[in-house]
Amino acid sequence: MNIAISNRQHSKKINSRFLKQVATELFAELGITEAELGINLVGAREMALVNETFLQHEGPTDVITFDHRDVVAQASRRCVPGSKKPTHRRDACTTVIHGELFICVDVALSQAKEFKSSWQAEVVRYLVHGVLHLLGHDDLKPHLRRKMKREENRLVRKLTKKISLAQIEPVRFPSDEFPNICNRL
Repeated sequence: MNIAISNRQHSKKINSRFLKQVATELFAELGITEAELGINLVGAREMALVNETFLQHEGPTDVITFDHRDVVAQASRRCVPGSKKPTHRRDACTTVIHGELFICVDVALSQAKEFKSSWQAEVVRYLVHGVLHLLGHDDLKPHLRRKMKREENRLVRKLTKKISLAQIEPVRFPSDEFPNICNRL
């Protein structure tokens, strides 16, 4: 497993090591055996630029997924959930992913207020949503969106039972907040 995290936003401090652990737990739950995943944590301005450049949509969004597998490898590695048999069905999953996610922490902060959740839970939800896209889930049609949302909710619930999502934000010690006082002691 190779998970690379790039934190290019300044709204919140992020514990990258813990976020990797969350992604690893998610992969285990989904039966993903091989992964190359880049997670880019960005601010609203960068997300808006990515959204406009690649999707021709204006403004920032929560998560954007880029699947970097080639078409031949993608088709040969698909499987029905719970099965090891390859298939070429559109709604199939894969046990191998290679992709990149752009997650907007600023949107997570505003969505957390709107949905009365934590920004950390929103970041994890965006991670889950992006990985589901890499597995072939689609949310363009209402019935597919409902199916994907059910799976997203199930996975977020499972992850929150296993780990405390608050750990995404690093713990601050008094010496971090008052360096001058601690240095004088």
